[in-house]
Amino acid sequence: MSLKSFEKLFSGINFAGLHLGNRIALAPMTRVSASEDGLATDRMVKYYSKFASGGFSLLITEGVYPDEQYSQGYLFQPGIANDIQTEAWKKVIDSVHEKGSMIICQLMHAGALSQGNIYQEESLGPSEIKPKGAQLSFYRGDGEFPVPKEMNLQEIEKVKLSFVQAAKNAKKAGFDGVEIHGANGYILDQFLTDYTNHRTDKYGGSVENRVRLLVEVIQVIREELGDEFPVGIRISQAKVNDPDHKWAGKEKDAEIIFSQLAKAGAAFIHITEPKAYDPAFANSKVTLVELAKIHGAVPVIANGGLEDPKQAESLLREGFADIISLGKGALSNQDWVKKVTNKQELEEFNAKDHLLPIANIKDREV
Repeated sequence: MSLKSFEKLFSGINFAGLHLGNRIALAPMTRVSASEDGLATDRMVKYYSKFASGGFSLLITEGVYPDEQYSQGYLFQPGIANDIQTEAWKKVIDSVHEKGSMIICQLMHAGALSQGNIYQEESLGPSEIKPKGAQLSFYRGDGEFPVPKEMNLQEIEKVKLSFVQAAKNAKKAGFDGVEIHGANGYILDQFLTDYTNHRTDKYGGSVENRVRLLVEVIQVIREELGDEFPVGIRISQAKVNDPDHKWAGKEKDAEIIFSQLAKAGAAFIHITEPKAYDPAFANSKVTLVELAKIHGAVPVIANGGLEDPKQAESLLREGFADIISLGKGALSNQDWVKKVTNKQELEEFNAKDHLLPIANIKDREV
């Protein structure tokens, strides 16, 4: 197909105040390549720089933990909780900027799904409910998740403040914005999910209450940093430990969630589902991406199974997404943008080619 066939994909866009040369972003992917104490490494400089060189106009980092208490999810996960961690990110950011791309920091609090924390042995959650499934072995996890400690109101306030401080640190480091991780079963998604949140206070019960913490995190960051620094949020139904989960209230839940996030001041909503173009619910024709655009009325990033440029172009042309983000497709084609531009064949994803650096292979290429 000619480049004209991918006119939307390769068109520039003013996205949440960022001027991007195309509509192709790198999705956040946990790579556990930081130092033991959460510092960005030369391996990470190399990793992110490859995608910037490959033509991705926007990079979203792997989940970065925001505090030195309960937020860390995995050993060797990067943090942005203190001055040393903040400073370490600058070499990554500078390298990406030098190659003409923007980079956003994803702030992630693992909550009850924490399976490796150098600061705490126990985990926090909205309720004392053991997470479904088992820990992920490729992130050094082993066995079932423990039952988390139920958070009191003071601990909830501390989590909100940790997101604020981390966002301030991200701005100080030179990031072009932040993305709040409200997806995939981590702490904010735990509050949003009915079966992990049995609270009876203002953060539990109705979907309006369960989305409250997500709303408040966005609000307090925007109050602190103003409107010039983009603050987006990532949302999903699927979780790392429960990939088939769906919202019980279906379209009505989506209307409440997306409208509340937009009202709170989210600069964009990043939807991640196994396949972005599949219906959001059984017996429905509408996708979660469409629902985010309809009810959120803010820019939307679509993620999930969009490695085929024809599929990605079609979704953008329909007008329900403004940008697409690639995960596995990007790992197997770090120059995906250039390959599509030059009509080169794309590589299929092979997990063996992209092992995480936990197998005692210090110099593995990423």
